[in-house]
Amino acid sequence: MIVNVRVDHRLLHGQVAMAWNQVLGSDCILIANDSVPGDEVRKAGIKLAKPQNTKLVIKNLEDSVKALKLGVTDKYHLFIVVESVSDVYLLAKETGMIKKITLGGVKSRENTVQVSKAVFVTEEEKAMLKELIASGIEVEIRQVPSDTKIMAKDLI
Repeated sequence: MIVNVRVDHRLLHGQVAMAWNQVLGSDCILIANDSVPGDEVRKAGIKLAKPQNTKLVIKNLEDSVKALKLGVTDKYHLFIVVESVSDVYLLAKETGMIKKITLGGVKSRENTVQVSKAVFVTEEEKAMLKELIASGIEVEIRQVPSDTKIMAKDLI
């Protein structure tokens, strides 16, 4: 069961690993990202942030979609972390299994607008988020669980 999907350009770090994992009650974290599986340095850093008693799986997006569709993750309370809006869009569209997305940290880049303290999106990403919201997926913006939940539909 997917308990949440978080977009955070830093992927797994203390804030995500401790605060969110504990509040969500997840027992498995899936890092779905195309660059991390082949990057030993990034992978090592992510493994260091993994909470005790929590399984960590790092897969590229294609393999993440396959695992979700095959049901191999069904036995877990699964917390998925992706790096970008386009990654979460792909997972949501390809699996049809995502009901809630938390935008936690999307860094400023060229042609982005700031929609919250830590979330910057392009016009294309706005369109993706609007499409996901229109399909019934709840999209919220929160860095930590104690922050007030801001609904993305109100900002984009």
